[in-house]
Formats: sequence, structure tokens, C-alpha cells
Amino acid sequence: MKRAIVTGGAGLIGTGIMRHLRTLGWEVASFDMKELDAELQDDGSRSIFCDVGDEASVHGAFAELGWDSLDLLVNNAGIAGPVNGSIETLSLDAWRKVTDSHLTAAFLMTRSAVALMQAGGNIINMASTRAFMSEPHTEAYAASKGGIVALTHALAISLGPKIRVNAIAPGWISGDETLSSEDHAQHPAGRVGQPQDIAEAVVYIASAGFMNGQVLTLDGGMTRKMIYAE
Repeated sequence: MKRAIVTGGAGLIGTGIMRHLRTLGWEVASFDMKELDAELQDDGSRSIFCDVGDEASVHGAFAELGWDSLDLLVNNAGIAGPVNGSIETLSLDAWRKVTDSHLTAAFLMTRSAVALMQAGGNIINMASTRAFMSEPHTEAYAASKGGIVALTHALAISLGPKIRVNAIAPGWISGDETLSSEDHAQHPAGRVGQPQDIAEAVVYIASAGFMNGQVLTLDGGMTRKMIYAE
């Protein structure tokens, strides 16, 4: 049975990834500061408490998990809210809290995971379309996701060919069924993304043996759409 760790496994995207991997027969564990829902735990998924941006917490979580092998690490955790307020008022502590939750976490998790991976192992980092485009006052989040993109290609070169490292850059992903028709219609694909879209991409990348150091953008075509003020 293949084994996967998903950080942030209790969140929207993480839960979607966990469920999809379980349906395919994977053994899965969530590293998160929130507990998995009962359905996933009843299905055999592990819920490990971990602050993935903290070195001691990551070491403790791997020790608690106790696995001797790992096929896939999905670095999905991170503070979700992208807006940090004006740069003039953004504190260093707030900056570090965001960047640690995304970028430092990916580093710490990868460093511990590689020792468990054999040839053919996979690491998938969760970037964002905000690594390439921005709204105002999102500096900490954008910098974190841009760092994830750079970390991805650096790790791909360092760890390949034994371990492949790729990233996914989601756009708007939602589990809200009450979104307006206008929300969906602005996407060239005709709808807002769903967690299942990301989960299916994770499985694809894990099986795509010639893909390494790449960023797969899943945003319904929004980064290819020219937008002008009316």
C-alpha cells in the first residue's frame, strides 16, 4: 500500500486530497493543527497534530507517525487568508507567521520526509496563482507562494532523479455551493474550482514520471484571461 502525508489535511483542499487518495487505496496521514473529521478517521486516515512551521513539532509528528517509508508528501498547509493589510503596518511577526506556515513548513517537512523515500518518491508543493499575480496588500502570502515555486525547482534538481518535486498553483477553489453564476462565469472553464480538481491533479503528478520541477496551474483559465476595466 502506498503512503502519503498531506499537511493541512483537515482544510478544504487537504480534505479533498485525503479523501481521494483513500478511495484509491492509499494509506494517508494528515499533519495539521486541526483534527481530521470523523469520517476520514473512521476510514483509517491518521490525524497527527503538527505545527508544520515549527521544527520541534515536525520532528515530533514524524516520530508519532512511526512510518518507515513514504511515497508522497503533499506540502499543502499554510495560512489561507492572503490579505495582510498595508505594507507600512505589516509587522515582522505577522510576516513570519505567514511565511513560516507556507515556505518554512515546506522546507521542514521535506527535510524530514526525504529520509523515508525510496526511488520513485514524490513531493508536491501547493503554490498559488498569487505567486504570479496579486491583489493589493498580499505581500506575505504572495512572497510565500513565490518562494514555494522557487523551492520546487531547486528541490527537483537536488533530489532528482530519485525523488520528483513538482507544484500545483490553484486559483479560486471553493466548497461553497451558493456561489453566484457571476462567480462561475468569470472563469474561462465556466466554474470555480473544487477540491476534487486539486486532488485529481495530485494523483496525476504522482504518476507522471517525466514531470519534474514544474508548476501545474489549475485556475479555470483565469491567468490566461485579459481583464480591462469597463
